[in-house]
Amino acid sequence: MNAPLTILTGASRGMGRAMAEQLLAAGHQLLCIARKPAAGLACEQWSADLADAPAVAARLDAWLAQRAADKPASVTLINNAGTIPRIAPLGGVAADDLAHALRVGLEAPMLLTGAFLRATAGWAVPRKVLNISSGLGRRAMASQAAYCAAKAGMDHFTRCVALEEAQQPNGARVCSLAPGVIDTDMQVQLRGADPRDFPDRGNFVGMKEQGALVSPHDGAARVLAYLARPDFGSNPAGDVRD
Repeated sequence: MNAPLTILTGASRGMGRAMAEQLLAAGHQLLCIARKPAAGLACEQWSADLADAPAVAARLDAWLAQRAADKPASVTLINNAGTIPRIAPLGGVAADDLAHALRVGLEAPMLLTGAFLRATAGWAVPRKVLNISSGLGRRAMASQAAYCAAKAGMDHFTRCVALEEAQQPNGARVCSLAPGVIDTDMQVQLRGADPRDFPDRGNFVGMKEQGALVSPHDGAARVLAYLARPDFGSNPAGDVRD
């Protein structure tokens, strides 16, 4: 049996980059998908815009079909990529920015998950889908409508897929996981927002000042430990702190 096979989106920086490094250190075969390749990652990398999710999903479907004979120990998809448009009330965000955020944050995970499940349906190995969600998918916040909606949609489509896969003979185990508050570029974006547009800005500034943010390395380790749990998928909308 060969090494585990993992597909990871958003691996060029932050927690995604840390997950990629830790998966490689653990001996995984790894495919990383991001807008820009990450220097120093010794794995296959695709430079792809997840806003064009149909094209990326079709490529993934074909790529996995060619890997069926490799017999990996397991196969996993981690939908980690996401984006926040301009931080402002909904009426102050351009339509193109809203559409882009929803394509990357919700449409792409759905299409990639569908392609993954189709392509690996006949593989006699453990299959997992891990969708990186957020507490904001479960708690509303002003000036975060697109991000909150994408993550809430991710949580709920994961619940639906969990019901579907439970009916299959080798159904995939799926989970939409809130990873905690990670010290990434997204946090910098939130702290740098105009407080007139973003009433919760002070909360994010406070978490940074109080040392309440988890490093990308530690956040990645916690997420991958959750993925490795024997009960992974028993709760399709989980929290790494559970």
